[in-house]
Amino acid sequence: MALNLKIALAGEGGQGVQSVAEILTEAAYHAGYQPLYIPNFGVEQRGGVSVAFVQISEAPVSAPKFTTGDIVVALSHRAVERARQYVGPETLLVFDASLADDVRRVYGEGQKSLAVPALAIAKEGLHPRVFNVIILGVLVGVTGFLERRDVEQALERQFGHKFAQDPSLKELNYRALERGYLLGSERLEVGNRI
Repeated sequence: MALNLKIALAGEGGQGVQSVAEILTEAAYHAGYQPLYIPNFGVEQRGGVSVAFVQISEAPVSAPKFTTGDIVVALSHRAVERARQYVGPETLLVFDASLADDVRRVYGEGQKSLAVPALAIAKEGLHPRVFNVIILGVLVGVTGFLERRDVEQALERQFGHKFAQDPSLKELNYRALERGYLLGSERLEVGNRI
């Protein structure tokens, strides 16, 4: 079966939703796929929810937006509710573990989901700024079609100027990517592949 993956990411403005989508899209492109990224810049700069749509396929993508994602990521309380419109019965809902009560309230107990302690990992062992890179790593690990080196190169292209100013940021981002990748890979290994 040919790859045709639809991912919707939702979070508060400033959580890096658009950056994750851009990096994922760029990594897929350099790996030989046909990706498409559509940002949804609503009022997130004034406190709204930011949404990004990513499609990755082996063939050209025919429509930029979709109604139901294969994976939907929700990174904030409001994003859990906002992302609901893109979630179907077979959608994998990826969310920060701190949002578990919101997810149960909005989606019930039957939704296929993956709670990731990304915020706790970022705060305790890394830095809160790399919360979104942990989520990026989870997506790479759970989908299983991209090599980590492709994503590392995309990270370098996206943040190379910051890495040049502070080389410790590169190591921090790579560690965050690795932590997320391991969490996503564990999910993949237990048979929950998309």
